[in-house]
Amino acid sequence: MRVIINIFSLIILLTGLGLNAQNVEFTKANFPNDKDGLKTAQKNVKEGDKLYFSDYKQFNEAKEFYLDAYGFNQRNAMLNFKIGACFFATKDSKDAIEFLEKAKMIDPKVTKDLNLLLAIAYQRDYKFDKAISTFTEYRRGLSPDDLKLHEESIVKHIKECNTGKELVAHPVRVFVDALPSEINTRSVEYGPVVNADETVLFFTSRRAQNVGGEIDLSIDDYYEDIYIATKDSNNQWVKAKNPGKPLNTKSHDAVAGISADGQQLYIYRGEEGGDIYMSKMDGNEWTKPEKLNKNINSKEHESSAAFSYDYLTIYFVSNREGGYGKHDIYMSKRDEKGRWDEAKNLGAKVNTRYEEAAIFAHPDGKTFYFSSKGHNTMGGYDIFKVVYENDNWSDPVNMGYPINTTGDDIFLSIDASGKHAYYASTQDPISRSDIYMITFLGPEKPLADGVEDQLLAYRNNGVRDNSVEAAVVVEEVQLTILKGIITDEFTKDPLYATIELTDNKTNQIIATFESNKATGRYLVSLPTGKDYGIAVKAEDCLFYSDHVNIEKSVGFQEVVKDIQLKRIAVGSKVVLNNVFFASGKSTLKKESKTELENLLKLMNDAPTLKLEISGHTDNTGSDAINKKLSKARAKAVVDYLVKNGISSDRLTYKGYGPSDPVADNKTKDGRQKNRRTEFKVMAR
Repeated sequence: MRVIINIFSLIILLTGLGLNAQNVEFTKANFPNDKDGLKTAQKNVKEGDKLYFSDYKQFNEAKEFYLDAYGFNQRNAMLNFKIGACFFATKDSKDAIEFLEKAKMIDPKVTKDLNLLLAIAYQRDYKFDKAISTFTEYRRGLSPDDLKLHEESIVKHIKECNTGKELVAHPVRVFVDALPSEINTRSVEYGPVVNADETVLFFTSRRAQNVGGEIDLSIDDYYEDIYIATKDSNNQWVKAKNPGKPLNTKSHDAVAGISADGQQLYIYRGEEGGDIYMSKMDGNEWTKPEKLNKNINSKEHESSAAFSYDYLTIYFVSNREGGYGKHDIYMSKRDEKGRWDEAKNLGAKVNTRYEEAAIFAHPDGKTFYFSSKGHNTMGGYDIFKVVYENDNWSDPVNMGYPINTTGDDIFLSIDASGKHAYYASTQDPISRSDIYMITFLGPEKPLADGVEDQLLAYRNNGVRDNSVEAAVVVEEVQLTILKGIITDEFTKDPLYATIELTDNKTNQIIATFESNKATGRYLVSLPTGKDYGIAVKAEDCLFYSDHVNIEKSVGFQEVVKDIQLKRIAVGSKVVLNNVFFASGKSTLKKESKTELENLLKLMNDAPTLKLEISGHTDNTGSDAINKKLSKARAKAVVDYLVKNGISSDRLTYKGYGPSDPVADNKTKDGRQKNRRTEFKVMAR
């Protein structure tokens, strides 16, 4: 879960001490009148070198010694180079450029890699033309053997600079805001993931107060811990909390991904090369994280992961053998027993010969975001968007500037509405990595229609305000979020329940969700273009059914639906919302099967239960015809149950026609509610 600057580590090893006469050396001959000052400066350089060349590359600490020596002698090329290199290593490009340029002015040949560091620093600081020129200069100075080693890297950097020029010239219409101090600190924060309705934020941080509180000497920073933040009544993030054990240990524990409802958490742990674990919210407590099976976790390094909206597919990052590059993105599907199947590489459309990371699956079931050092990045990791439709991946699209920068932009997580996204970026050299929120503004509007955007531009802490047409098309999300609280109708207590989602067209159960047993809260993602049957079941309760048909033309909507489940008691009634008949007939349609099977299971699980099946109509047409039709429809349900093993002694049926309405027949919606089939508990 860390970014390693391989090029820079190589440069440290290659840094030489050869200087020419233009330098002011730290010698008695150059400072005959200040022997004590010279001695102190020499000591500072020596102490700085110990840290600079150490196995742990302690650049921040080395920089302080070098700066003390610089206060004595500012005209030493190698010292300027090392100070610039320390700033470079800590992503402080502006200060790095200042000292690297000075080193070059004193002695352009102080080290053969001066131009490489300076060119990359220019690139990071958006000085793309200077960067291209300096990369070219560096390239010309390489020997044939060195050119073979570095040619690909130089060409890639120049390509990134050209991409950067294009992206910066055509920024996307977004606001990018650093999250407040409740989330971001002077420590590093990254790996943000937000649940679908943007009420809970999980992220990773390296803080002194982490569990264990120890420093990983290999990276000179604290071990990773998971943090969780929620929103208050004003929709503002409250101070993030460390949940402690069992999520966090003394070692590396990082957020790898969450489910859309925020009830299942993927965790990265650093043991055994780095593996992925999963914990569930059990009431108000997180369960002990369990390691995913060997089809996900290999002997190599596995990091971030994401669920599909139906929890039937996992997408994850691994550097196992057989990939296209270093870390690739893979997918695995659940088998019939709920186990993860053999993982498959997403292929060359998504993966490159470089690094891919931080996959996020949007609840709409087709849109994915990931970070990559390949494709058309402008430097470091950039965030890309891909769409999976008709068994094909689209070409990855760079999310554009100012979302992407010349640094590392990674771990994008977007809410269900598509209006807000969260990601980590190395824009601030002081904190090194912070979490930012993106507000997508969409296509530019005429002034009269864009008042909201104009007002937003004046809010506090805005990073950038761009008013040109977006390079990435911001499409309306086609998704319905159904959420609410499931309670006992009599006691009003929250209930743990399962929510089965059925595709009524195929009669297949396509997903199963659960409510939180402490709060009763649930959240279900419903991508558009399907006719859904929903069945809610809890122990000792009658099941609840609902029918939601979402046309393809429907955009994003959030539906709050609190559900009260009835106890199995005499007199309790339940509407069978997913029992369908041919128009004007009593023939059961095939889409009714799942609902009828739920009713069949209820009667088999409660063998003493007796039910009345009743048919109801609206008041359109003849009462006599309506009563006859409603009775025939009730009988059709009874016949199905008897045919499948239920004793006829336990069943009665009755047609009420329009005589027992539950809504006003004067409205279309009311008439639809009155046309129903229901059952009533007669004995238990």
